[in-house]
Amino acid sequence: MKTKSISQFEKMTQTPVSRLVITLSIPTIISMLITNIYNLVDTAFVGQLGNSASGAVGIVFGFMAVLQAVGFLFGNGAGSIIARLLGAKNGEQASKVASTAFFAALIFGALVAGCCMLVLRPLVMLLGSTETIAPFAETYIRFILIAAPFITASFAMNNILRYEGKAMLGMIGLGVGAVLNIAGDPVLMFGFKMGIAGAGLSTCISQIIGFFVLLSMFLFNRTQCKLSVKLIAPKTLPDIFATGLPSLLRQGLNSLSTVVLNNCSAVYGDAAVAAMSIVSRVIFFTFSFALGIGQGFQPVCGFNYGAEKYGRVKSAFRFTVLLSQIIIVVMSAFLLLFSGEIIRIFRDDSTVVAFGTRALILQSIAQLFLPFCMVTEMALQSAGKKLGASLLSVMRNGLFFIPLLLVLSNLRGFSGIQEAQPLSIVLAVVPSAILAVKFFRGLPK
Repeated sequence: MKTKSISQFEKMTQTPVSRLVITLSIPTIISMLITNIYNLVDTAFVGQLGNSASGAVGIVFGFMAVLQAVGFLFGNGAGSIIARLLGAKNGEQASKVASTAFFAALIFGALVAGCCMLVLRPLVMLLGSTETIAPFAETYIRFILIAAPFITASFAMNNILRYEGKAMLGMIGLGVGAVLNIAGDPVLMFGFKMGIAGAGLSTCISQIIGFFVLLSMFLFNRTQCKLSVKLIAPKTLPDIFATGLPSLLRQGLNSLSTVVLNNCSAVYGDAAVAAMSIVSRVIFFTFSFALGIGQGFQPVCGFNYGAEKYGRVKSAFRFTVLLSQIIIVVMSAFLLLFSGEIIRIFRDDSTVVAFGTRALILQSIAQLFLPFCMVTEMALQSAGKKLGASLLSVMRNGLFFIPLLLVLSNLRGFSGIQEAQPLSIVLAVVPSAILAVKFFRGLPK
């Protein structure tokens, strides 16, 4: 075990950073692509059931972001600490942090599920359902709640593996679940004639199986950290929570933003909700390439920051921003050229296509500004700079977007709804630049 840890330490602190970031990014990108392909396929399948069912997917997608936020709170919070501990060659403490985060994510997921099961109809209405969308959303979300503890714990384990530099193992766990989900959708929805309940059941089963695949990586000594009830250290929770707070804010505000977006769009009917849901998933799919590069950068940043190799932190940052920017330029160009055709793939309805096309064009242009903001936030979080990372999360995902959405929707109607998120992304560039300069100037030479 000690030899394996030393070998991993040498890999993380001596491999050229460009090669290391790419090596760690590839499995992350693959797992994200598989997951996002499932999301898009799911959207396309459910879209065959009508606008209301298609809108229900967007409604539940906002709730799943809450579960992701809980998983990322503990996974990224623990992962950042673990990377720095492993960089400082303290594997025993890293296992305590990992075990505490895993069981906390499992328990919190169960608590969220139990509370939400008691208020299903009010919950889906709060998430932005219309009266016609609500029955579909209620059916779908019930299965998501059953799987909630497994979903939150899976996100936590995947992020711990990624920060260890074992992104390939995380890819296997998430990939298995997503592939099963893709295969299960048509069988349960149309083969067994379960409709949207089949989509929910497919997601539930695949998430539970994916959880056990990820857990097996820890149980069969494929990782540096161990998971055990005996290793739980409650005193590490405050640090895990504080370090993971930017992820909680980012994902939580994403969920809140989705809820506000759905409620604002619902004024214009089910077609508007369906259109914005499709656009959100398409944009997230294309941005996942750049996000995967950023997630490959995070363990490199945390590990080398802990090992006090600050030159490698700077080099990795520059390389990650450049590579993710190139990827986004290519993706945005594709979306701009085929925006209408892309929307039509998921819902061949003239109103949905009209609503979605302009929103997709605007968001494709705006995401050109995202890579620098994203990598800056990831660098601050990986280095344990909790306040700066939290500020950037709050600004981009909540402080700018939600007020803009509320104001512009009143001033410019649905055009304002389409414009709010792109504008919030552009506004986040300045604070990101200020915090990036401050962080790198503060590093020892």
